[in-house]
Amino acid sequence: MTTPRSIQKLFDLTGKTALVTGGSRGLGLQMAQALGEAGARIMVSSRKAADLEESVADLKKSGIDAQYIAADCAIESDIHRLADETLAKFGQVDILVNNAGAAWGAPAEDHPTEAWDKVMNLNVRGYFLLSQRIAKKSMIERRSGRIINLASIAGLGGNPAGMNTIAYNTSKGAVINFTRALAAEWGKYNITVNAICPGFFPSKMTAGTLKAMGEDKLAAHAPLQRLGDDEDLKGLCVLYASDAGKHITGQWLAVDGGVSIVTGG
Repeated sequence: MTTPRSIQKLFDLTGKTALVTGGSRGLGLQMAQALGEAGARIMVSSRKAADLEESVADLKKSGIDAQYIAADCAIESDIHRLADETLAKFGQVDILVNNAGAAWGAPAEDHPTEAWDKVMNLNVRGYFLLSQRIAKKSMIERRSGRIINLASIAGLGGNPAGMNTIAYNTSKGAVINFTRALAAEWGKYNITVNAICPGFFPSKMTAGTLKAMGEDKLAAHAPLQRLGDDEDLKGLCVLYASDAGKHITGQWLAVDGGVSIVTGG
């Protein structure tokens, strides 16, 4: 029987490598920061190199070993390049955070087909293709890996706060079941797969929704009476990524100030 480790050791990610998509800003950058602060080397990715360069500079100011690769996770060839270049630079990927995502606002009866396809390609297909590539080239053979998928409370309760985002909501519901199905298949390889379901966080992607619906109104609707901030995903992300969460797989957890418990999610 092994000697139990301290809680500090269980959460320590020193020597681990993490790939975070959609990592140049918002929730992705927050999670990259958290993983880096816990000791991991970080590769962040998004479509725009200029944004990534700025974000990596900020991570390095915090003493984090960080690099970037610009790639569009809606394009299969870009996904393969991202995975292969990350592995070439780091040797392995211990932690994959699938965070890159898109949303589109329109009433369901008027939602454009091309917008539906855009959201699904990035939010669901992209998660699958990158997980598959990283697992086959790094995690399965080593029998070790952590995959963290960003879902949303929009995938739990159908249409929280009356959002007209049918494709986004559907995609995030799919991410939750993708997480559970993948965890069931890949548990035999000692790969854990879990999901985070954020509520309303101020970000570039949510700016339109927050303006239209009112930040104060949305905050008042949450039992904790506030929106998410720049720290609220850090703890759960590191839990899922570290040995502190090694016996957790196929799970999702809402980080939403309690919104989902009053909306039925």
